[in-house]
Amino acid sequence: MTALDSNGAVVLVSSGNVTWTSLSTSVATVDSTGLVSGLSSGNAIIQVTESESGKTNSVSLTVTSTSTSCHLIPTETDGPYPLYSVLSNSSMIRTAVNETKTGVPLTIELTLVNVNGGCAVIPDAYVYIWHCDKDGNYSGYNGYEGQTFCRGIYKTDATGKVTFTTIYPGWYTGRITHVHFQVYLTTLSQTNVTATSQMAFPQDITTAVYNSTLYAAHGQNTSVTSFAQDNVFSDGTTYQMATMSGSIAAGYTAKLAVGINH
Repeated sequence: MTALDSNGAVVLVSSGNVTWTSLSTSVATVDSTGLVSGLSSGNAIIQVTESESGKTNSVSLTVTSTSTSCHLIPTETDGPYPLYSVLSNSSMIRTAVNETKTGVPLTIELTLVNVNGGCAVIPDAYVYIWHCDKDGNYSGYNGYEGQTFCRGIYKTDATGKVTFTTIYPGWYTGRITHVHFQVYLTTLSQTNVTATSQMAFPQDITTAVYNSTLYAAHGQNTSVTSFAQDNVFSDGTTYQMATMSGSIAAGYTAKLAVGINH
């Protein structure tokens, strides 16, 4: 990896720990094995200043594994609306999944990491996501048979990431807001599922979304008003809570690191 020497030049560091700090706050640390904490997987350029000489230069690095957010994703139910027939439907290999369904735009970014392999990212794995529309309806069920809205399958890239564009999910009686997802390391078949889990969303954002114009008719979820009441998330959301950015007007991005055994 690279760092700065006392002359402000970028040099190769072959061993030991290196930490970048800003006003005494750690920005990123690389240990002697090359494992990075404080940065997400991907490419990064850090503008750094050598502490004694005050000289400045840029350090670039590619993070292929991180020491944060590397926990086994909890296993959750795939029910009640998994619709496994989509696994053999080639048209479901897509990143835009809401079709004609309207709602607050939502980008879902999942990053797969190997909890058995130093948190290395996992490329070329299929991820299947599905969720209800803004009014709580699932494609393939209860009058929506033959439809596939809010479902999609795609492979992770070289950095272990897969990104879907959709709408913020609504709710149905008995469940708090969520998105289902499954990981397939090999073939896309129901017998080859590596992980099945669900993404949770911050309640303040969900409340704001459900107060917005497109969601107002369905309103707030009064059937389950807390994670403690939910039959899936009542044991906690620590490793399933999405990290959110954005707004109702601009749309939201929901990110989650998904740790699996590989």
